[in-house]
Amino acid sequence: MSTSGASVHVDLPRFVSLDDHVIEPPDTWSSRLPGKYRDVGPRVEELPAGTAELDGGRFRERPGTDGPLVSYWRYENLFMSVKRLSTAVGFPDVPVTLGGVRYDEIRRGCWQQGPRLEDMDLNWTEASLCFPNFPRFCGQTFAEAVDKDLALLCVRAYNDWMVEEWCAGSGGRLVPLCLVPLWDAGLATAEVERNAARGVRAVTFSEIPAYLGLPSVHSGYWEKFFAACAATGTVLCLHIGSGTKMPRTSDDAPDAVSISMGFANCVGSLADFIFSGVLERHPGLKLVYSEGQIGWIPFFLERADDIWETHRGWSLSREAVPERPSTYYFRQVYGCFFKDFHGVESIARVGVDNVTFETDYPHADSTWPHTKQLAEDLFVGLDAATVHKVVRGNASRLLGLDLS
Repeated sequence: MSTSGASVHVDLPRFVSLDDHVIEPPDTWSSRLPGKYRDVGPRVEELPAGTAELDGGRFRERPGTDGPLVSYWRYENLFMSVKRLSTAVGFPDVPVTLGGVRYDEIRRGCWQQGPRLEDMDLNWTEASLCFPNFPRFCGQTFAEAVDKDLALLCVRAYNDWMVEEWCAGSGGRLVPLCLVPLWDAGLATAEVERNAARGVRAVTFSEIPAYLGLPSVHSGYWEKFFAACAATGTVLCLHIGSGTKMPRTSDDAPDAVSISMGFANCVGSLADFIFSGVLERHPGLKLVYSEGQIGWIPFFLERADDIWETHRGWSLSREAVPERPSTYYFRQVYGCFFKDFHGVESIARVGVDNVTFETDYPHADSTWPHTKQLAEDLFVGLDAATVHKVVRGNASRLLGLDLS
């Protein structure tokens, strides 16, 4: 398969991207929280640029005392700048850094609906599902908050904004992805049901909740939540880094080591969901691994099936899993990718019905605005039916999208 980037003609239907991101507008919470919380809920302040470092999946930062102003989100004792790393499409000729930027510097498609739809058109993208920014990929910001009453209001306010402002009026092109209160499975269940009643078909959840200090998927704690997702057809979207802990070999290893191994969290998560019996007990539950790529999947399934058989006498591999692990994957799990030639070469073993596509707009990894050219090179040799499934058909079926 060619990886040269040479011009190759492939008839491509428009993309449905299951991993993009939105930078929340400054008034997302201040316009929706009760009046007494508006000065203490998430709000944006222009402050001098300070320091930022990435610790696992969490940025630790403080503003400076002088110098250029950048846009900081403030909430309890947290400062989080709007980062060039997260808005990279606005700075195409500038090296990506962890430095902060202002809203008036970033591309408007990062945070405004109309310009986002225009940027989707520029990139051959029909529909997009967007993960949050300030709340982090699955709402960890609110799970870590001290005031849980306010945190719950923040989760609900975000979901109302997502449904009523970000997605409403987009003609179904912006697909709602909601948060749940991670700190309480009962509240999470109620929020799934509240949003499903207004047509939401996806929530974001931690790939490995134990990394957040929450009960694991083996614990049984999340059973009613998983049952509610299955009953309402709500898909669990699991983004790499949503456990706020990326793989790391040593404290002195550069971030490049951790980023290179990011897919390993998907491996651990899928092993958890299969061998915990969650997918056996909830056959209607669907998982999507966002930004994890797909090339690792065939070996994992081969290995998991072999463990299930060879080590059945001592590893508890069959305690909650009466069928081969690959059975559950092909029935209930989807990978999501954007740069994975190896994965595409192995697509028959990954499963042509288990693959979805993404553009990762507006992050540093994003292929925007050249995703169509990349896809034409990626899909050389694939038949039209397979390409249609990968770039839009599987995602549309999974989320029940009404796309022509």
